[in-house]
Amino acid sequence: MVLLVVWIVAVVLVWAAVAIAFFAVRPGRHWLIVPATVPVAAIVIAGMLGPVATAPHPALALVAGLGLTVLGVVGGSPIVSVLLGVATRGSVPLGSHGGILVRDVRSPAPAQREILRGGTTIGYLERFALIGSVVAGQPGAVAVIVAVKGLGRYSELENELARERFIIGSLASLTWAGLCTAAIVMTAAAVS
Repeated sequence: MVLLVVWIVAVVLVWAAVAIAFFAVRPGRHWLIVPATVPVAAIVIAGMLGPVATAPHPALALVAGLGLTVLGVVGGSPIVSVLLGVATRGSVPLGSHGGILVRDVRSPAPAQREILRGGTTIGYLERFALIGSVVAGQPGAVAVIVAVKGLGRYSELENELARERFIIGSLASLTWAGLCTAAIVMTAAAVS
């Protein structure tokens, strides 16, 4: 009975974290993601200390795993925003499409152009691909994901602000997806 209650509480916390993640995606609310990291951290730490307690019913592990998948994909964007804000101390101006504004050296007048646009969408896709490839038993695909992302953005990385933001954002996004994937794998292993 205790195990059932623990699993139900875990599932509720995971899905509460998912709701928080959707709310934290909005600009100015990214910091709300911090409490949503607790279920992932708890599962990963519990899994490092020993096997996660066997789920009393496979449906509980499935619902928890689905929630962790959604949290891994959606929660990465606010996590990246929070970490970029901390790393740059808010000094990197953002463009209207979520990219960063840099001085356009090709322009005779002091103009700015927005680079690294579409990073949010790319982040969703990379986290989904990472989680999906590892859960499907193909962890080697992670190298392909990282390579494609790096090559696809190479031409926009001539500016030091762009390089720094790209590296911090990519590592934060991939680390979050990796932690959520670890929690998913540990949850799946708890099915008897």
